[in-house]
Amino acid sequence: MYCVCKEHVELALDKFVDEYEDAPDMVNLAVTEFSDWDPPRKCDWCDNEAQVLIV
Repeated sequence: MYCVCKEHVELALDKFVDEYEDAPDMVNLAVTEFSDWDPPRKCDWCDNEAQVLIV
């Protein structure tokens, strides 16, 4: 699972496929709320706002 900014979506997709050998789902963090989990505010690879969850 990766929480990334739009700039790093492609990198996260590539890493996910390499690791799990399956296509991930992409979740827009701006329109999705989670009842038991708060997503990180920052991208996993930089200090930009996390906008997409790759799972």
